Amino acid sequence: EALSNLEYAFASRKGLTVLYGQAGVGKTIVIRTALESQESRVHCVHIQNPALTRSEFVHMLAGRLGLSPEACSSKSVLLAELEALLRKRHESGETTVLLIDEAQSMSLELLEELRLLENIGTDSEKLLSLVLAGQPELADVLNRLDLQQLKQRVALRCELRPLRLEETFTYIAGRIRAAGGIPKNVFTREAVVRVHERSGGIPRTINVLCDNALI
Repeated sequence: EALSNLEYAFASRKGLTVLYGQAGVGKTIVIRTALESQESRVHCVHIQNPALTRSEFVHMLAGRLGLSPEACSSKSVLLAELEALLRKRHESGETTVLLIDEAQSMSLELLEELRLLENIGTDSEKLLSLVLAGQPELADVLNRLDLQQLKQRVALRCELRPLRLEETFTYIAGRIRAAGGIPKNVFTREAVVRVHERSGGIPRTINVLCDNALI
């Protein structure tokens, strides 16, 4: 469901999309898969540590987009060059995505900057697709009264939850088959139940437990 929502958001240039989920549930993998599924050429700027000042954010964004040195230090130059770049790509049928991981760590001033970036567009569609991926606390951040204007711009919300027990069975079996193994010959049912209990259904933790068990 999350993958379908993201694919739709990118293809239709929906503007701002929010993806929630605990650490290790696979948010980044789902986003990358959605980007790779797009038919048009996609330019993605991925910011993995958004604990930045406003000037640091401007410098990083300009650098990742290949803008001029002046854009790295001037917000007005950044916005002018960014809009020109986005319009050129739009005319060529290309998509630009700004993906921010761990978005719950962003400062209020950076979230306000994102709201302004989200305004760039034509009369019918956005020129920049924004994706905020973060842990469940991100929902609390967006519920702040002083961020209502940003929250109103959220076009799609997706949530990735931990796996249920039966999903953990399917997940582990799928990984073993992909590696050329036979699931029933590797882990007993009791072992998978224990892995699920210890991992809480978090795929990243399931991987670590199973890998160590195999070693």
